[in-house]
Amino acid sequence: MSTRPTPERPNIRQVAEIAGVSHMTVSRVLNGHANIKESTREKVLAAVKEMGYRPNIAARALATQRTLRIGAIIETEAEFGPASALRAIHRAARRRGYSVSSVALDEDESPDARHAIEQLTALGIDALCLVTPRSSSVAVVRSISPDMPVLVVKPEREAELLRVCVDQQLGVTMAVDHLAALGHRDILHVSGPMDWLDARARERAFRARTQSWGMRERPIVAGTWSADFGYEFAVGLERLPDYTAIVAANDQVALGLIHGLHDRGIRVPEDLSVVGFDDTPFSRHSIPPLTTVRQPFELLGTSVVDVLVAAIEGREIPQRTKIPPELIVRLSTAKARTAP
Repeated sequence: MSTRPTPERPNIRQVAEIAGVSHMTVSRVLNGHANIKESTREKVLAAVKEMGYRPNIAARALATQRTLRIGAIIETEAEFGPASALRAIHRAARRRGYSVSSVALDEDESPDARHAIEQLTALGIDALCLVTPRSSSVAVVRSISPDMPVLVVKPEREAELLRVCVDQQLGVTMAVDHLAALGHRDILHVSGPMDWLDARARERAFRARTQSWGMRERPIVAGTWSADFGYEFAVGLERLPDYTAIVAANDQVALGLIHGLHDRGIRVPEDLSVVGFDDTPFSRHSIPPLTTVRQPFELLGTSVVDVLVAAIEGREIPQRTKIPPELIVRLSTAKARTAP
C-alpha cells in the first residue's frame, strides 16, 4: 500500500485508476467524445462521482473550444413554474460543468426575444434554451435559426427545435378524471393567458377530456397567472354556479379562487371543488389544502441539460423528453354536490 499522501483535490489519474481505464479515456468521457463504449462511460462517471472529482473548467473549455455556457430566455421570473424550471436548469448545468446565463423578458427595459438572443450570443454560449415561452418567442427563434443547439420547454411537438416538457395534457387529464370519479359532470376551466403555450395546451387537453366524459361544454375563463385574478373572478359570482368544480390555471389562481369563494359564502369543497396546477410549497398549507398537479421541475431541468449537452457534444440525443406529472389529492376536492 502506498504511503504517499493523497492530494486534497482528486485528480484525473486517480479517477482513471478507480475506473480501471487510462487517464486519456477519462478525459474523452468528460469532454463528450462520441466513440466511447457506454459501459466505459458509466464506469468513468461512477468513479468521478465516487471521488468527488471536479474537472478544471477553464482547461476543459480551452480544450473543447466551447464556453461551457448555456443561454436561457425566460418570459418571466415572477411566476412559480418558469422560475422553478430555470432554477432546476441552473442546478443541473452546474452538475455537468456548465453555467447558465439567462434573460427575463418581463423585466423593466428588458429586450424582446430577438435582442435577448443577440445579447446571449454576444456573451458566448454553446446552446440556447427557451423556458416555458409564449408563442411569439418561439416564432422569433425559428425566424433567426441560431447556429447552435436550441431547445424549447414547450408542450407541443416541435419539428425544427429540440424539445423537453412536462406532459401538460396528462396533468389536465388526471385532474379531470379525478373530478369525474367524484361525480362531477359540469366543470369550469379558469386558464392562464392564452398566448402562453402551456396555457394553450392545458385548455386543449381540458376540452378533449371533458368531451370524452360527456360533460357540459363551457367557455373557458382566460386570465392571468395571479391569485388576484382568481379572487376577483370568484367574488364576482352573483350566486352559487351550476358547475360543481374548477380546474385552475395554477396554484396561485386556485388559492385566489378559494379566498374569493369563501368571501362569497361558497364552501370549498362542499359547494365547489378546486384543482390547481404546479404543487407550489404553500398549496399544502391553504385552507383547505389544495388538490393539484405536481410538475417535477428537478427532472425537467436535468432533462433539459442532458439534451442540450448531448447536442453540444455531438452525442445521441436522449429521447425521453416528455415528463409525466403527478396528481396530488388533498382536501379542496370532494364528491359533487347534489342538485337541491
